[in-house]
This record gives sequence, C-alpha cells and structure tokens, in this order.
Amino acid sequence: MNHPASPVTTTVPRFEELVAPSHWRTVDFISDLHLQASEPATVAAFQQYLEGTTADALFILGDLFEVWVGDDAMSEPSSFEARGCALLRAAAQRLPVYFMHGNRDFLAGPAFLAGCGITGLADPTVLVFGGQRYVLSHGDLLCLDDVDYQRFRLQARSAAWQQQFLTQPLATRRVQARGIRQESEARKQSGATYADVDSPAAIAWMQAAGAHTLIHGHTHRPADHVLAAGLQRVVLSDWDAAALPPRLETLRLSSAGLERLPLAPK
Repeated sequence: MNHPASPVTTTVPRFEELVAPSHWRTVDFISDLHLQASEPATVAAFQQYLEGTTADALFILGDLFEVWVGDDAMSEPSSFEARGCALLRAAAQRLPVYFMHGNRDFLAGPAFLAGCGITGLADPTVLVFGGQRYVLSHGDLLCLDDVDYQRFRLQARSAAWQQQFLTQPLATRRVQARGIRQESEARKQSGATYADVDSPAAIAWMQAAGAHTLIHGHTHRPADHVLAAGLQRVVLSDWDAAALPPRLETLRLSSAGLERLPLAPK
C-alpha cells in the first residue's frame, strides 16, 4: 500500500517484554473507556468491573481517560482525575494493573503511575503468557493512513511539546481539554470514518516479535482479523454504558485462549 508523504515510518519499533509470573491463570485487557465526568454510567461500570474481576492481572491499553491534562490535576481532591486514580489504587491493592498510554491520555506521567500504584507499559510490549507471545499496543501507531494524526503524534510525544503544554496553568489546560472533547463529539456525530490499522505493518510487528497475536484498541472496531497464516489481530472494544446496547467488554486470556466477556451494568 502506498501512503501519502508523511513523517510516519514503518520501521518496526523496539519491543519491551513482560514475562507473566507462573501463577497467573487469567489476564484481562481493556482499552478506550474514555472516562469522563459527563458519562457517570461508564465510570460506574468501570468501578463495578474493578471490584468484581477475578483476573490475576489487568492490562489497560490506552485511552482510559477521555483526556489527561497533567498529573497535577490529581492534586485537587475533588477532581475527576483524583477520583479515577482512587479507583485504580484500590484495584491495584488486589491485583497488578498495567497501563499503556493512548492518544488521549499520553500525558499521564510518573506521578500518575505512582499515585495509582500501577505499572507503566511501553508501546508496544510483548507479553509472554502460557508459552505464547502476544504483542500489546494501543494501536494508533499502526494507523498509517491517518497522516495528520501521525504528524501530531510525533510532535506531541516530544519532551519540548509536553513541557510547553504542561507549563500552562491547570485551568487553561482544562479549557483546552473541553475543546478537545467538543471536537471529538462533533466528529463522532458527523459520522466521520477513522483510519484502521495497516495490515502489512501489523504483520511486520508480529513477525519481528515472534508473536502470533496482536492485541490493541484505538479504532473502536472490536473484531478478530486473520492477517496471514497463523497471525491474528484482536481489536478491543471501546466502553460506553449509555449506548444501546451498552458496550462494556473485557478481553480475557487464559490457557483456553482469548475470550470476550461482556459486563452487564447494574
């Protein structure tokens, strides 16, 4: 596939590796919850899930929050960010929780991880579980046709851009965040289509990692794709408790393989 001229590179990235402890029997994956104060039903469903999961570990593969304006937002005790981290902190006392940045919460930093008691994950990471290797990613880096976004991603992940943004007053950043949410909602209502993961790039990642499965979110298109002989791409669902029917799905990995588990909201 020929892609428009852009700063995007199809070079296979370096993979971090996480070997699951031998006592892990089940692992859960979620992504794209886009938690925000204006959607309390989804927040409540997330709390319900955290309190009830029987998994041995939880992997959050990006966009847990609709937007993250900086770790200092947690310093306001009544803030949505502080309440969200309290939920994670309570869960992390029962099971290990791993967090990978998405395109909405990429500014979550060391203070966020430490405050929530969770572990950061590089994108991509290879999980070794049950003798098999799984590539974990948020997925945005593989959407090569979204040239404008890839250009912004390259800029926004730089230390200079982030420092410039985070030095602004918290109130100013919150105003900008509201603008981002409004733009996102307008695009959603317009029915605009989003770029999907580039299949050749996904195959290259799996082959380089010695893995048969890529697990990712970002696209909001939950499905299982066979890309080549023995290679599959498994897309996580986004969460929306207000949708009809509600979208509240966990992907569980066990010795039996991968299984999608819908959460019934209370």
